[in-house]
Amino acid sequence: MHDILTLSARDLAARVSRRELTAEAVTRAYIEQIQFCELSVKAWQFFDADMALQSARALDRHSHSSKALLRGVPVGVKDLMDTVDMPTAYGSPIYAGHRPKFDAACVAACRDAGMVVLGKTVTTEFATFHPGGTCNPRAPADAPRTPGGSSSGSAAAVAASMVPLALGTQTAGSIVRPAAYCGVIGYKPTHGTLPLAGVKPLAPSLDTIGAFARSVDDAAFFVGALTRVKLDPQRQSALRVGICRTAHWDLASDAARRVLEHSARRFEKAGAHVHDLVLPASCDALTQAQIQIMAYEAAAAFAPECQGQAAQFSPAFAQLLALGQSLNGADFAAAQLLAIAARRALDAVFESVDVLLAPSAEGEAPAGLGATGNPIFNRLWTLLGNPCVHVPAGTGEHGMPVGVTVIGPRWSDALTLSAAHTLELSLN
Repeated sequence: MHDILTLSARDLAARVSRRELTAEAVTRAYIEQIQFCELSVKAWQFFDADMALQSARALDRHSHSSKALLRGVPVGVKDLMDTVDMPTAYGSPIYAGHRPKFDAACVAACRDAGMVVLGKTVTTEFATFHPGGTCNPRAPADAPRTPGGSSSGSAAAVAASMVPLALGTQTAGSIVRPAAYCGVIGYKPTHGTLPLAGVKPLAPSLDTIGAFARSVDDAAFFVGALTRVKLDPQRQSALRVGICRTAHWDLASDAARRVLEHSARRFEKAGAHVHDLVLPASCDALTQAQIQIMAYEAAAAFAPECQGQAAQFSPAFAQLLALGQSLNGADFAAAQLLAIAARRALDAVFESVDVLLAPSAEGEAPAGLGATGNPIFNRLWTLLGNPCVHVPAGTGEHGMPVGVTVIGPRWSDALTLSAAHTLELSLN
């Protein structure tokens, strides 16, 4: 069972397809790991071992399909995504026991690809700031630290080897930041790569579905299989890499600064041309624009719940909605126009570099479980819609993971993943 947990998702799928392993054997191995870790990590909102085994046995009984590229590979699904056979609560007591009639499109794609849905991973309330009970598996039990949010359970489950792959979403920093805190790969594709149907909306112009994995290759294999796009990262030797410290560099810890510089040197060691880069002035106000767009769209999306269930909102979520309600359509349009101008300016930047290298977070995961950390280094990239890959690159003073984000041009996910893969190999 231990050997199964060490196999990559690509290798697992290949062995199950060749009938060297059964989907049931793979699922049993991960069930055992969940049963071993879950009491301390609390990554799962819903988990039913018998249901998972039934799904695995059904896969083993059916003939193999060439479409089932991820056959037998277990996956964790963020509890923001509808599942027809499991409750979906969106991180809120308002939806406790809610049973959707259909799978979210991304979940249906996982099943079509032959994956075994192990369960629903913990999300913060409506994918915002009020945390669930998930602990960072990299931290000592007597000194807990946040796993980040909002995809808390997905990141923690992958970090604790309870699942090889997991789905998450990002509206501000909800894939990259948890990946950074938990020390795993976090891949936020170009906005719109995976369909949002069946995912509880927060801010549709920002909401992005992505993946957590233990390697860049697994993340690429996962999303590539779901989108029918070949994302096969190859090592790159002549990359042009721009170091982008962003306008928030003063908030970066010593560890974040050291890891960024170390990653730049590793890129150089791999043959890349690396130089400092300052974003165009039109990007300076993007953080505030992202906050306004997120709040305005959230206030619109949650108007139904506000009419009868507002008393069950957390103070943090109520505050976000209040901000959105204080903005008018002209404010929203101005923020969107700013984002459009910044995207054009960034497109021009990418004429001279292949990818950017930036901090993923301020530093190590903050102590305690009362908050999920600051998405300050992620908001602008989410607003711009660019593909981002977090790569673990070192540790901080408390021994917790710290990493960097590789950012590429919109719809150049294959290039971005290849650059991240190159950095990953160089760091290793």
